[in-house]
Amino acid sequence: IETRVNGQVRQRARTRDLLFPVPMLIRFISQVMTLLPGDLIFTGTPAGVGPLADGDVVEVEIEGIGTLRNPVRAE
Repeated sequence: IETRVNGQVRQRARTRDLLFPVPMLIRFISQVMTLLPGDLIFTGTPAGVGPLADGDVVEVEIEGIGTLRNPVRAE
């Protein structure tokens, strides 16, 4: 899992480093709710987070799955 802000890497981690394996997380969540295509599972965050500003672009990439790209807008 890699997180970039404006193209600059802010976080990089491997799912094997999570406290609970992804299949276990999916099993647990599936016991309390139905997971549908497009649902996201948030697992916490590795070190490297920082403030975001209006106009920033955040990209989260998971190898073999794809990249989620979100612009940041101030309200």
